[in-house]
Amino acid sequence: MHPIRVTYNQTCELLNITRDTLRNLIKKDPNFPRPYKQGSTQQAPVYFDYGDLITWHNKQKDISSSQEG
Repeated sequence: MHPIRVTYNQTCELLNITRDTLRNLIKKDPNFPRPYKQGSTQQAPVYFDYGDLITWHNKQKDISSSQEG
């Protein structure tokens, strides 16, 4: 079973990227899943939807493989 949501750090681990790279993806890639906060305080944890991350990743693989050949 897969989690429904993953934390910022778990997202970095899942995609094998740094926090800076994740921050850049959020800013520069309009197709990257948007994070959401649990609560309204500034320190509220940030989460990503696991299914959205997997869908985005699979689309990236499709784009990459279609550009190769």
